[in-house]
Amino acid sequence: MSNKTLMLFPLSTHSISRLLKLFLALTCLCYGISSSLAAQQEITEQTTASPPQTMQSTVTNEGNKKELIIGTYLCPPFVMQDQFGEYTGLSVLLWQQIAEKLQLPYRFQNYPLKELLQAVANKEVDIGLSCLSITPEREEIIDFSHSFYETHLAIVVKSAGYFDTFKSIITNRHLLTIIGIFFTAAALVGGLYYLLEHRVNDKLYSMRSRPAQLIEGFILGLLFITKGPFNYYEFKTLTGRVLTVCLAVFTTLFIASITAVLASTFTVGLISNDIKSPHDLVNVSTGAKTASTSSQFLTRHSIVHRQYDTVPDMLDALDRGEIDAVVGDDAIVKYRIKMAKEKGKYEKLNVLPYQFEKQNYGIALTEKSPYEESINRELLQFRQSNEWRNSLLEYFKIK
Repeated sequence: MSNKTLMLFPLSTHSISRLLKLFLALTCLCYGISSSLAAQQEITEQTTASPPQTMQSTVTNEGNKKELIIGTYLCPPFVMQDQFGEYTGLSVLLWQQIAEKLQLPYRFQNYPLKELLQAVANKEVDIGLSCLSITPEREEIIDFSHSFYETHLAIVVKSAGYFDTFKSIITNRHLLTIIGIFFTAAALVGGLYYLLEHRVNDKLYSMRSRPAQLIEGFILGLLFITKGPFNYYEFKTLTGRVLTVCLAVFTTLFIASITAVLASTFTVGLISNDIKSPHDLVNVSTGAKTASTSSQFLTRHSIVHRQYDTVPDMLDALDRGEIDAVVGDDAIVKYRIKMAKEKGKYEKLNVLPYQFEKQNYGIALTEKSPYEESINRELLQFRQSNEWRNSLLEYFKIK
């Protein structure tokens, strides 16, 4: 640079010192800004990278499945409790298999029947486990799984004494009707043969007086109805022989039908005096369990009945003669009576051979339960297993 240029910008020592300080200040300022930007970028990157950690935490929390509350109601042989407080029975076995397959933690909590249904409806429990019949009324407040056991209602009565049995048989309307039909048929058959044969057949009609021959004709008809057809060649007229062949088929079927009806009448008569079907419950003192489907059935059919808190209570009342019959679930009352008879109780209690009001047992679920589909899937699979069939054999001696 020339001397002229230096003279245009005179620089003293003091000026140079100030310029150096300004340069250092600018350098420090730039460095601070750069550091701040770098730190801010690092924070942004860390923030962006943090969501996977949150998602991982969420997955971990979902993996820790909550403990389900299984509401139970004691209903042998479906839900029972042994001396150590452990739950057993068909429904419990079914649930244990389902919970094991789905890896669901759970604990049992016992309720009375009405309170159990209400607890499921209020979502105080997750599952309801017992001998719960699937009904339209219950479906209005709770959901159910698929059916795991099919049953029906049954009538239990106390066997009558010998005098009561004899009285029941001889006053039985069905039996009297059958006897009337029997003698009417005998009179008709005997009358037909009398008209055809009494003039030409001295072998069958040997008496001389007409009344005596009519009696012979009735006896012939009675023997025909009870023993079956005679040999056709014992009749003299062609019409009599043709009639014998035609009546052969009729009497064979008639005798078989009468025998079956009489056997049924005598068998049921030995069990009960007046109760032959659900329609007869209107005329007798009847008992049922409180809040049960049997009680609802009796109410729907306007049958007045006493209600009992437990099945043993109503069976005890029947055994003591306080009531004439009880209505209950077939599987439950048969199991109770079977176990009691092994201990010498309920010796005269019997279940009538009538099936009515078929029903299905299911697992009670809260409405829109997230477990419904998976429970149904495992339930259907377990029902096909040998373990389930063997359990039915163990409790009911049925396949």
